Amino acid sequence: MAELLYRLGKFSARRAWVVIGAWLVVLAIAVGGFLIGFKGLATSFDVPGTASGDVIAELEQELAEFSGASGTVVFTTDDGSALTADQQAQISALVADQNDLIDVADVIDPFEAQQQLEDQQQQLADGQAKIDDATAQLDAGQQQLDAGTAQAEAGQAQLDAAQAQLDAGRQQAEAAGAPTDELDAQQAQLDAQQAQLDAGTAQLADQQQQLDDGRTELETQAEQLELGTELAGYADGIRLVSEDGSTALVSVSFTEPRLDLSEESKQSVIDHFESEPIEGVSVSFSTDISQGIPEIFGVGEAIGLIIAAIVLLVMLGSVIAASLPLVTAIFGVAVGILGSLAFSGVVDMASVTPMLAVMLGLAVGIDYSLFVVNRHRKQLLQGAEVVESIGLANGTSGNAVVFAGTTVIVALLALNITGVPFLGLMGTVGAVAVFVAVIISTTLTPALLGLLGMRILRRKVRAHLGEGNRHEPPVVKPMSTLRAVLTGLVAIVALLVVAIPALSMRVGLPDGSTEPHDSSSYEAFTVAEQQFGAGANSPLLVTAQLPEGTTDDEVLALQVDVASTLAAQDSVVAVAPIAVSDDNTLAAFQVVPAEGPSAESTEQLVRDLRDLPPVNGDIPLGVAGQTAINIDISEGLSDVLPLYLTVVVGLSLLIMILVFRSLLVPLIATGGFILSLFATYGAIVAVFQWGWFADPLGISTGPILSFLPVILVGILFGLAMDYQLFLATGMREAYVHGSSAKLAVAQGFRAGRSVVTAAALIMVSVFGGFVFSDSTMIRSVGFGLAFGVLVDAFVVRMLLMPAIMHLLGRSAWWIPKWLDRIMPDVDVEGAALERRHHLVTVEDGADAAGEPAAEAEPALDQA
Repeated sequence: MAELLYRLGKFSARRAWVVIGAWLVVLAIAVGGFLIGFKGLATSFDVPGTASGDVIAELEQELAEFSGASGTVVFTTDDGSALTADQQAQISALVADQNDLIDVADVIDPFEAQQQLEDQQQQLADGQAKIDDATAQLDAGQQQLDAGTAQAEAGQAQLDAAQAQLDAGRQQAEAAGAPTDELDAQQAQLDAQQAQLDAGTAQLADQQQQLDDGRTELETQAEQLELGTELAGYADGIRLVSEDGSTALVSVSFTEPRLDLSEESKQSVIDHFESEPIEGVSVSFSTDISQGIPEIFGVGEAIGLIIAAIVLLVMLGSVIAASLPLVTAIFGVAVGILGSLAFSGVVDMASVTPMLAVMLGLAVGIDYSLFVVNRHRKQLLQGAEVVESIGLANGTSGNAVVFAGTTVIVALLALNITGVPFLGLMGTVGAVAVFVAVIISTTLTPALLGLLGMRILRRKVRAHLGEGNRHEPPVVKPMSTLRAVLTGLVAIVALLVVAIPALSMRVGLPDGSTEPHDSSSYEAFTVAEQQFGAGANSPLLVTAQLPEGTTDDEVLALQVDVASTLAAQDSVVAVAPIAVSDDNTLAAFQVVPAEGPSAESTEQLVRDLRDLPPVNGDIPLGVAGQTAINIDISEGLSDVLPLYLTVVVGLSLLIMILVFRSLLVPLIATGGFILSLFATYGAIVAVFQWGWFADPLGISTGPILSFLPVILVGILFGLAMDYQLFLATGMREAYVHGSSAKLAVAQGFRAGRSVVTAAALIMVSVFGGFVFSDSTMIRSVGFGLAFGVLVDAFVVRMLLMPAIMHLLGRSAWWIPKWLDRIMPDVDVEGAALERRHHLVTVEDGADAAGEPAAEAEPALDQA
């Protein structure tokens, strides 16, 4: 590899315009692909196979209108007064005009919906009054009927007595042989009276049956009304217009699920409701609608590049030399990002994907180019000829760049094993950016160095070299053992202390509370929380699978059973039924928690609801909604973190064993990385969750971005091994060339410390610039990477590792002989290359401009 890169470097230096032209063609192809294939980015994240995903799939089949995403448009008066009739009318007009909205299923008029809620409450009260009146009428009718029945019974008793007397008289008359004509007449009268009484009794029985039927129907109505009143009571507190009338919530339902909702659809809602400003009323949008694509390059990123330029200027000593890594890094980012975005129409890319690639592309692009430029510059100071120096720089430092870049690429590509699509794609695009940075550093950088020639050095330095002065390496002494022990102990204790906050890490996805305070989503979140309660920002969608064969008459009672079960849970403020499928198999409910979407109580509520046994033994529940989706995504990512860490560390250990030909050096390098990783986690928790130093940085506290721990593992491990390579390979070279193990540590550290310091400062500057991004997600990623590089480079690689290697001595480079025999010889620093190709100096036949003299061509070609 070193020989190949050596020849590639010389070719690029000699054929500079060919190489530059080739890269311009590549850039043109990337631009063309971007213009043709770019189809936008997504602002949502998905983890397949989640519980909320199953609920949404069920809704798509039974209640499709509730399976899509939803968001809220918040209208509030500027002075806190109640919305006037004219202002309400203008808001309602915007709601009614939905023609220009994309992928929107429905928009709810808050005033109409609030009136319906109030009317429903009034109807329930009126219904109860009617039932009370009907009951009173039934009771009065029953009293009258009871009185008629009593009269009928008294009449029957009189008739029975008269009949008894008549029968007795008939018996006496018949015994005496007297005539019975008069008795027959009396009997006829009694029979007529009995018939009349029987008719009256039958009529009373009919009236009693009517009363009983009426009472049964009234009791059924009362039971239904009682169930309806109970159900409405669970929903008490859910409002769309605040009690003081100053704020109204417009609910927007989309046809597409949240994870598939396009930026265009959300932007159409924003444009529509901002198209006609209402005097005295401000409008804001919930995160579901307003969370857009963050700008790729802003003021913070520009400041980071300026700081990086200053570091380069101090390191390399000239404006020309300092600008070269910046130019190549920016060029590489353009190629990598535009080329990757060209495929956004084929795969769904999350909005943070290009941002991560920009971060990595700039940071490693500058660093990798710096490594080559710095090596070339040092060789020129030793009197090397330009083209030969470029070839050797590319074969030595360029070779190390390739192996360092490979480590980062492996760590990024390994994100695909997590099974999380958006995370794997982020890793792939980041790996593409790093790959482009490696290729540019070993082709375009040598080409530009060839064009610059000796001008890469300052004029004063070139004049100094022309006088025959040469740079002499300083004398180096090993550190003392006491210093190594103290340094190691202090570094380990410090890292462990910083890592303490990581024990309380909570992960999640950002909500409106964590957005910048001047953003629309933050305003919508805070206004809704103040006027409607914290839970208004975190409603849950709960589904209930009703028993098969449920009739329309049975639905209400089952809804009450489910609602009462939900309302009985801790942290539930209100429960409202929102729909039942046509076949009565699925019912949906809105559950309003007591606190916001990122609160621990809300997360616990989701888990509690999912752990509930089926209501009544045969009604299982499901939970969806933004909060539930966020929890599912966060838990899914947390579950894959151990697997990912194992794979990345395992693969990188193999690479480092191959590079360093040692077992202990890779192990202690990995151990140091784990310390710096958890220290980084601790710092992130302290700032973004606990709020330390958050105000000066303009950061709102909340849970840690769910995929940040995974991302940090891959990127920081790769970057940490970069610095480990550049420091430890120098130590190994010194040891192999005869220095004692302890002296080799000092020599290798001194040889690489300046370039590693500059490279780390550049990465910290570039990553740190993203801390001031408008996107909360980008801020936390930028901070994590900046702090991680800072700690790992300056505490672990430049303090802890040299101290431990000093204490290990020769055992640091121990490796079993059988393993040493079967491993290929990987010459990372190109020591063998240097032995094969001695430096051709200017006095040997090359001119100071960097073009080889005619008589030196054969030697160079042979080399």
